[in-house]
Amino acid sequence: MTVENNNQSPAPAKKQPSAFNKWWRAMPTILGIAAVVLGLDTLTKLLVVTNLNLGDTWTVIPGLEPIFKFTFITNTGAAFGMFSQFGGLFTIIGVLVIGAIITLHHHLPTEIFWIRLSLGLLLGGAMGNFIDRISRGYVVDFIDIGFWPIFNIADLAIVCGVAILSYHLWDEEEETQAKATVNEVTPLNPA
Repeated sequence: MTVENNNQSPAPAKKQPSAFNKWWRAMPTILGIAAVVLGLDTLTKLLVVTNLNLGDTWTVIPGLEPIFKFTFITNTGAAFGMFSQFGGLFTIIGVLVIGAIITLHHHLPTEIFWIRLSLGLLLGGAMGNFIDRISRGYVVDFIDIGFWPIFNIADLAIVCGVAILSYHLWDEEEETQAKATVNEVTPLNPA
């Protein structure tokens, strides 16, 4: 007959990372992506402003002119020229978005790369348009795909960032609900 030794101490609980550690791990990726977006946005806007007059169009590929060209316009409103009468409000919203991403991102599951990517896209896009509003008084838009309002790299980054973040937060919510349903159906400690 063998006697089992049950004097083993339980495994220590996994220590949750502090908010600062979570911030520190996620920020290099978020800031790196934001820097790439901001750099591309700034460079493309500079090229448009220095090479096109306001209202001018440049066709990159002549056969695609109806669906893709560059047209230099200015925008004092939100993305895609909406709500132009509220230009000052969008400057304030830009500051709030930038501040919120930097200070509150640790409340999101930033261990997931896609979440960090989406926050970087949002931060870079918000910064690109914010810099335009402060330095020029308007945002430079130039990507003209015919059936859609003219936009820029920052707008594209913001839309992609919102889409990615929404999808992953929705997916995480679905997983949480599915786990809760399984736990209701299957007790954790069956008798």
